Amino acid sequence: MKENLKGPKVENVAVAIVQTEIDGALCYYAYLISQRDDIMEGIIIASTGYGENTKTGETVRTSTLRHCIEVLLPNEAGKIESIMPEVFGLSNEYWVSFWVNDVMYDKRFVFPAESISPSNMSLVPSLGLQGVIIK
Repeated sequence: MKENLKGPKVENVAVAIVQTEIDGALCYYAYLISQRDDIMEGIIIASTGYGENTKTGETVRTSTLRHCIEVLLPNEAGKIESIMPEVFGLSNEYWVSFWVNDVMYDKRFVFPAESISPSNMSLVPSLGLQGVIIK
């Protein structure tokens, strides 16, 4: 019965955290990347960070932010939000929901704590920027 409640499997969709330089300062942005052959519509993304303060051991949770991208065409990317390096020590979660041909899809993308770092970055071809990508 639980199997009936699961939606279709999300494929060919990714979230990337990329770095770019603006006025000499490094800035970081989250992008939703469609590698699909169809049009994604009504996209809603909820982002939040959570983890533990390594100095105090107390639980830390950021505010949940909600974002909307109306449409992503095949092989297109949409900017979700800017992200501050101060939260890279937390797990950063992006819960993505979208519609394709009257079917709703959703998937959770999680960047584990400390995974967003220069040592883990590589070229994100669809954006032409260095970053960390989760598919």
